Amino acid sequence: MSIDHDRLFKELISTFFIEFIELFLPTVANDIDINSIQFLPEEVLTDVTAGEKKIIDLLAKVKYREQETFFLIHVEAQSYTQQDFAKRMFKYFARLYEKYDLPIYPVVIFSFDEPQREEPKIHTITFPNLDVLKFEFAGIQLNRTSWRDYLNQQNPVAAALMAKMNITPEERPQVKAECLYRFFVKLHILPPGYAVPPCQGGTTGGS
Repeated sequence: MSIDHDRLFKELISTFFIEFIELFLPTVANDIDINSIQFLPEEVLTDVTAGEKKIIDLLAKVKYREQETFFLIHVEAQSYTQQDFAKRMFKYFARLYEKYDLPIYPVVIFSFDEPQREEPKIHTITFPNLDVLKFEFAGIQLNRTSWRDYLNQQNPVAAALMAKMNITPEERPQVKAECLYRFFVKLHILPPGYAVPPCQGGTTGGS
């Protein structure tokens, strides 16, 4: 039976949304009132031209700290590489902006193992004499992220996602075991006394 990775990532991020923002978007985390977070109902967008329907992975309404101004955080989990994905993200952005009329902070977490090239994060429309559009989203590409940089993070999202980060084949089995242990301990599923051998490189966190 195939695993719906996008659904698993969506559940992880929605369950640990604050921890996700703190880990990967610390500036945004500092700007928002964490008590104001409101997850909006599931959005289904229809692409009439392609005849496809898209369910938005996660959409949250948040308020700036000590202000009465709101904005949206839109998170997409992408488990495979896709041509013109930045263009698709812009279309999602435009539809959501039209509906809610609020500023939108778009985020994509790329979880595929291959390819390791940097994924495009910008969609532009330009003419020789006019720059019409430059749309950009925050991209988190796990296979280009060093797991060692997150080794000492006391964050369940880091523990869950380290195994999808840039790891050598020799390190992979041990890193996966360490990540599972850390994640389960944070959820109080394993007794604190249970341990696995330390990851290669110990807990230095160096890259």
